[in-house]
Amino acid sequence: MIDPTPKSPSELDQLPDRDTEETAEWAASLDAVAKAAGPHRAAYLMRRTLQHAEGAGLALPKLLETDYVNTIPSSAEPVIDGDEEMERRITAWNRWNAAAMVTRGSKHGVGGHIATFASAAWLYETGFNHFFKGKEADGSGDQLYIQGHASPGIYARAFLDGRLNETHLDNFRQESGGNGLPSYPHPRRLPWLWEFPTVSMGLGPLSAIYQARFNRYLTNRNIKDVSASHVWAFLGDGEMDEPESTAALALAAREGLDNLTFVINCNLQRLDGPVRANFKIVQELEAQFRGAGWNVVKSLWGGAWDELFALDTTGALVRRLREVPDAQVQTYQTRDAAYIREDFFGKDAALVEMAKLLSDDKILECFHLSRGGHEPRKVYAAYKAALEFKGAPTVILAQTVKGFTLGEGFASKNANHQMKKLSNDEFKNMRDLLELPISDAQFVDGVVPYGHPGADSPEVRYLQERRAALGGPAPARRTHALAPLPAPADKAFAAFDKGSGSQSMATTMAFVRLVKDLIRDKETGKRWVPIVPDEARTFGMESLFPSLGIYSPKGQTYEPVDRDQLMYYREAKDGQILNEGITEAGSMADFIAASSAYSTHGEAMIPFYIFYSMFGWQRTADQMWQLGDQLGRGFLVGATAGRTTLTGEGLQHADGHSPVIAATNPAALTYDPAFAYEIGTIVKDGLRRMYGEAAPGEDQNVFYYLTVYNEPMPQPAKPAGIDEGIIKGLYRFNTAESAGLDVAAANPARIQLIGSGTAIHWTLAAQKLLAEEWGVAADVWSATSWTELRRDALEADAALLRGEERVPYVRQALAGAEGPVLAVSDYMRQVPDQIAQWVEQDYSSLGADGFGLSDTRDAARRHFGVDAQSIVVAALAQLARRGEVKTSAVKEARERYGL
Repeated sequence: MIDPTPKSPSELDQLPDRDTEETAEWAASLDAVAKAAGPHRAAYLMRRTLQHAEGAGLALPKLLETDYVNTIPSSAEPVIDGDEEMERRITAWNRWNAAAMVTRGSKHGVGGHIATFASAAWLYETGFNHFFKGKEADGSGDQLYIQGHASPGIYARAFLDGRLNETHLDNFRQESGGNGLPSYPHPRRLPWLWEFPTVSMGLGPLSAIYQARFNRYLTNRNIKDVSASHVWAFLGDGEMDEPESTAALALAAREGLDNLTFVINCNLQRLDGPVRANFKIVQELEAQFRGAGWNVVKSLWGGAWDELFALDTTGALVRRLREVPDAQVQTYQTRDAAYIREDFFGKDAALVEMAKLLSDDKILECFHLSRGGHEPRKVYAAYKAALEFKGAPTVILAQTVKGFTLGEGFASKNANHQMKKLSNDEFKNMRDLLELPISDAQFVDGVVPYGHPGADSPEVRYLQERRAALGGPAPARRTHALAPLPAPADKAFAAFDKGSGSQSMATTMAFVRLVKDLIRDKETGKRWVPIVPDEARTFGMESLFPSLGIYSPKGQTYEPVDRDQLMYYREAKDGQILNEGITEAGSMADFIAASSAYSTHGEAMIPFYIFYSMFGWQRTADQMWQLGDQLGRGFLVGATAGRTTLTGEGLQHADGHSPVIAATNPAALTYDPAFAYEIGTIVKDGLRRMYGEAAPGEDQNVFYYLTVYNEPMPQPAKPAGIDEGIIKGLYRFNTAESAGLDVAAANPARIQLIGSGTAIHWTLAAQKLLAEEWGVAADVWSATSWTELRRDALEADAALLRGEERVPYVRQALAGAEGPVLAVSDYMRQVPDQIAQWVEQDYSSLGADGFGLSDTRDAARRHFGVDAQSIVVAALAQLARRGEVKTSAVKEARERYGL
């Protein structure tokens, strides 16, 4: 019997029971059902009651799992608006050509994946024929995140509709000779087709969520109404293991992103074997998404199962489906009817009786072929339900068979992800199964042919008519002929040219002040997208809260605790700031969506994402590559940068290596500015290059990475004629003479000191010590970008190989500079050493190699040997090796400074 009295506070609500007699009657009724009809019937009634309560709007906890059956029963499936037989033939051609493309490519050793698209073909084809809006549709059309391993099927469809030809297909994964197709969705390699890069795994789901959110941001801020656009993300069930795949589920539900649909291809297999061998991935995902607040639609079983469910009068079939682990479902796919009768049906007396009514052919049809993801009616019903659901995003869990239609050697085999080809006999069997008009004679010299019904065939006309009705081809990336954004007034950029006088200012604050001025610009101010991961106050950005507002689709439903203060916390539906909470990955996904809006929506947006330097490239470098792949534009700002500028924060916060990681990304223009005026010059040029009038040959599809520091220092006035040097990466800030230093000797020993970022200040201090205490003249250079200097030099080397004479800029800049060169950085020495091989003078460097530590700035710099005194000793040692100062001076300096 069920005891209605709570045994502990956790069992029921803490509210007092106003009618214990009524409660007891409900419990007694449940007991009676359990006794008369069994516990399964009692549990069924409870689930149905909870589902009814949820539908009625009662405030009850939601069920996290439903039975292992389709959400939409066959009786409720809508009629497909189209020609199902025609779509079957189109899908058959696509299946064939996808497999042929990979098989032909395997002869060149380039590989490819066949099994993923074979399982997902109907998931794509149903969308292309009925749901996915093209770029000519309302708003900006839909955004499609295609599963990377399914790309051969997308190419096959583009071949069928005339956007690709056989030469393209034969160059799958062979891009160097032209007319090649990249292995996975890649806008940088095939910019007219692919809009979003979705490999590495996990980044596609995360980006899709933030893309849907950014669509709402554009609409709510009245930049562009894209409310008709829908984001579709096609994912694998194995891909959902990636933490990024589910990192933002709660955000999507919290903000009610019903413009977003995940379609998860649940073929129950990942790369090496079952996704959840001893468990059920569909049920796990359902609970995860429902718990996060998503609408869940399961499309698990095909129409052949309707007869079995009709025979299931006791619920035994549904119970058995719920308990069989995924790996056993995979095994059923490969075994005969006798095995299935014994292992599946033989576990329950009711199922034994049911099996007696089923032929072997019926059992094999159900367990080998009939899946919800392989039947267009099931998929169509799920997609329609997703679009009609309002108030939350939808996930469709579509069960399929990996390697479907590829034959017994492929279907549900653990190794099928690594299987790159079919034999000719397997192709012929596949041809017969798909009913394709391809003759044996077309297999010339043993090479599988591509298949095409003809440019004017009913299949191609149907395909093109469906796409025209939906707004044009898909997937597709639009290259908009946007007018250059007008340049902001020079006043904002020149604000720091006179210096700060006796006032100290951190370069972090200089950047924030510059952006404040630029956001006020009447022409372009609204296009700035400030992004920050819950550190706005750290970076001095709280003054932007009341003026710009923090974006929230709900506005501000509460009175902020600091409402009576000048810089209060203001949220607004049209807020401009994206304050993401503690998620660098989410902030980067925001940045990617904003940075590519010029293509996705035809609206040039200017994102700047400011973050703790250590938590940028180290934590989200994979997304920085995704940003470059997606041809994004904008400003990444690594604040509180460097190994030694953070007092007391220690190892976890002390960044000494981000520019090294950034240097590996061809799309990243990395700058380490020392002074406020350098920031103004770099940002001005970045706006020109990315959003204005780019110079001939300049790639606009780049992004800028600036490191800025939280150490307040006096900001000098800008010397004349140095803009080119700032942009190219190096200029002479002063000489010993122009600095007013008194060097006693008529022809003193001279050294060139190059500093970057905050290290310029220790370098200037060392310059003074060298002159006053050692009689050495030092010229000081500011290296705004070691990486850009290196890239220019690499381009010069490449030009030499082509027979062109070109001198690297770093060599031009240092030409004639007397003495050796000593480079100093608050990063590891590998950063300044990028230019070493192109410097004609003797070259040496100092940097902060190793792990960070907690201490004062001075102590940390002494620890790493980059403070002014350490620079002096290193400079004297370099000059002593050349015989330009006495060797004893080095020992004397070391002792004097306590090194």
